[in-house]
Amino acid sequence: MMQTETQKRLKRVIDHIDDHLDTSLSVTQLSQVACFSMYHFHRAFAEHANINIGNYVQLLKLKRASYQLAFRKELQITEIAFDAGYENSESFSRAFKKVFQQPPSLFRKTPDWCFWYEQLKPISEARSLIMSQSPSTTDLTFIDFPETKIAVLEHRGNPNTILSSVQTFIAWRKGVGLSPQISETYNIVYDDPFLTTPTDFRFDICASTTHDVAENSYGVVTKTIPANRCAVLRHIGRDETIGETCSNLFENLLIDANETLGDFPMFFHRVTLFPDVSEREMITDIYVPLK
Repeated sequence: MMQTETQKRLKRVIDHIDDHLDTSLSVTQLSQVACFSMYHFHRAFAEHANINIGNYVQLLKLKRASYQLAFRKELQITEIAFDAGYENSESFSRAFKKVFQQPPSLFRKTPDWCFWYEQLKPISEARSLIMSQSPSTTDLTFIDFPETKIAVLEHRGNPNTILSSVQTFIAWRKGVGLSPQISETYNIVYDDPFLTTPTDFRFDICASTTHDVAENSYGVVTKTIPANRCAVLRHIGRDETIGETCSNLFENLLIDANETLGDFPMFFHRVTLFPDVSEREMITDIYVPLK
């Protein structure tokens, strides 16, 4: 069988796993999704993804659990353990600590995001080895974006610690009652993390607001996204492929459209987010201000 056909079948498995993280996801079941014998599937996945299928599934389940611990404080650890497929919180805690070197209770309070990021690299590496297709996008459109006041937490420094800033921003957001149900979520992207040294990286975490931000201990301030004509491209899928979508937007689509970049940086509108939806169902609208 040609490698491209194998990759197509394994991609189908990866998408199935993303959409069914709350199920058992046995090797027998996943081999049926791939239309392989169990032996052939186990060997093919390890060969192409450079990780055992059981380890891949476990890491994905623990990744979602870590998001729930950090960003869904209303969920009990026992509930998160069951959701990840563990019979009790004790077995979940042992597995979680083995991977992230922190028990769930400590991770919930003070997560070590840099170590977390390193431990989850095999997931993104496996996907890049198997999923050769470009991320899903909609057609490029152009809109007049209205001036929008935003509450902003400025993340400065290592992009691997952005989730720490996200935690801080969510805590502020909950404190003032500015939930995503009544306020849009944005990111202002000043730098490419692949072209900027970690210490110089800049990224704003934002929420739309109708009022100036009161002085606070979280470091949240008031800014404005100016009114601008913008090119908009919808990225559907994981954040790890959003860089490819942005590159295509700048290197091809805007050039083909004969457009000139404006002065304000690119920004994202986060329409849906993990873990509320699966990673492959995440929707991010990419806005590029134009002249």
